[in-house]
Amino acid sequence: MSKREDERLAALARKNAAKVVRPKGDRATQFDSTLRQRPDEEDPETRRLFKEMKKREF
Repeated sequence: MSKREDERLAALARKNAAKVVRPKGDRATQFDSTLRQRPDEEDPETRRLFKEMKKREF
């Protein structure tokens, strides 16, 4: 790749990294306030671990 293509690729990577993704809210509580509030998820490592465990068969 040429130097120009490398610069364009780096600029595109910076642009995409700067985008912020807001977490989606729980829409169920928007319509039914009597539902139990769910606690926020733990760290990403815990979510990844449980996702892997769900895939396995014991």
